[in-house]
Amino acid sequence: MRTEEREKPVRAVVFDMDGLLLDSERLAVESLGLSGQELGYELSEQFRHSLIGMPADTCRAMAVTAFGPDFPLEEFFRRHETVIARLVDDGRLTVKPGVTELLDELDHRGIPRAIATSSNRVRTRHHLGAVGLADRFDAIVTRQDVHHGKPHPEPYLTATAALRADPEFTLACEDSPNGLRAAHAAGLRCLLIPDLIPATPETTGLAHRVYPTLYDAIDYITTANTTENCRTATP
Repeated sequence: MRTEEREKPVRAVVFDMDGLLLDSERLAVESLGLSGQELGYELSEQFRHSLIGMPADTCRAMAVTAFGPDFPLEEFFRRHETVIARLVDDGRLTVKPGVTELLDELDHRGIPRAIATSSNRVRTRHHLGAVGLADRFDAIVTRQDVHHGKPHPEPYLTATAALRADPEFTLACEDSPNGLRAAHAAGLRCLLIPDLIPATPETTGLAHRVYPTLYDAIDYITTANTTENCRTATP
């Protein structure tokens, strides 16, 4: 924590999606288990959790390492997309606490915002549409829009470029270690709001702040931007 420092104003925000805006990671863990069972494989909860926050290509490599070259990779992930879409269509997907209020605050302040997600375009559009958030972002960067996924900084650099934002004055919000590493490498301040993966000494050290919910991000932005206004008004 660096509470003694004056905060730089927040002029843009880039969000992760799964586990940060959407309570989707639990559905993903459930879907991975169901998809494996349909194909005769038991995926341990530990293994399923290890896939959280990983790009799809990394998940595929991890599955082959865990189950061998005969693992029906493409069929497994095809079923996973089908199962998780069904869970979402059944009304199981919800937004995380503070999301709507934070987006309303950004609207009020005229602060542009983007998503940088490891999910593919189809899943991203489907999930955002299911919870009524599809039209609330100025840019959406998916795994298919970059050459390198998280923890590489490219997703965050691409998102800030789409917003025409300066990384120095752009805030990232993340829930996973890989996403945090990507935002940090891109030069963004990152608020870590852990979901299924708890904060560690490493992630706490990389994060600008660690908060329990996105409600705290509202307070952070209010304080940072109010501090800027006070400095501007000072003779």
